[in-house]
Amino acid sequence: MDLQEYFRRIGFSGLNEKPDLATLRTVHELHVMSVPFENLSIHCGERNTMDLQIIYEKIVRNRRGGWCCENNLLFSWVLREMGYKYTTLGSKVFNTLKNDFNPMDSHLINLVEIEGKPYIADVSFGVSCQIWYPLEMISGKDQEQPSGIFRLLNDGETWRLEKTGRKPLVLNEAFTSSSLIDKRLTKTIFSFVLTPRGIDHFLTTTEYLQTSPESLFTQKSICSLQTPTGFRALIGWTYSEVTFNPEEDRDIIEMRDVADSEIETILKEKFNIILTNKLTPINKKASYKL
Repeated sequence: MDLQEYFRRIGFSGLNEKPDLATLRTVHELHVMSVPFENLSIHCGERNTMDLQIIYEKIVRNRRGGWCCENNLLFSWVLREMGYKYTTLGSKVFNTLKNDFNPMDSHLINLVEIEGKPYIADVSFGVSCQIWYPLEMISGKDQEQPSGIFRLLNDGETWRLEKTGRKPLVLNEAFTSSSLIDKRLTKTIFSFVLTPRGIDHFLTTTEYLQTSPESLFTQKSICSLQTPTGFRALIGWTYSEVTFNPEEDRDIIEMRDVADSEIETILKEKFNIILTNKLTPINKKASYKL
């Protein structure tokens, strides 16, 4: 595993002289622009793992993406190699169907301390809730990013992350009532406590997420990637391109359904992904929004 090889993977050509906030912001943004959030392996007859070496080979050398336990675990290694002081945490994702947080820590994030100030780094949530830059851990502070305003809120031991976005403008009328369209302006994303977590904490969770019929990730094939103007996503057979338009307080959404014969080309041209095994797309009902 080589840090310079990772830097080439995300297109980082800057100096790595000291673990400061400016460098972290740059690397964080480049990662989400270069490495998709995706769960395609489990729909290709493959399995996801918490083995860092395997994750490195997949994301860095094979130029794939991954879900949070892959991307953010790899990013924790990046933080360590770059000299940052960090702590890996587990978080509970908010389930819109149940209107409550899921019971298990299904989302891995990293807390980074820079000059005595803590920040949350998360390079793998995907779609419109993906942060481009680390969030300063100040309760109630509005932190504007390209997709909207993020806000960390503290209630005793528990922190939660929420986001206020913009109204969606769906250009294809056939998709205005799509379950993928999120019409909530403010939404809760996840909650967490500051208990340090190791790899073992996520082993049962990752097994559940890729095997249980109740898991979002077995019910939907997901691939999303941030772009300089928004993000793109392939959910099952539905391909979407979202353009952030803060000047008019709208996000412009272009959506279309694609044929099985188009999937391979879209993954290659829009996400820079070439799969080894054949993908079986799936898009069953589950709590997931763009």
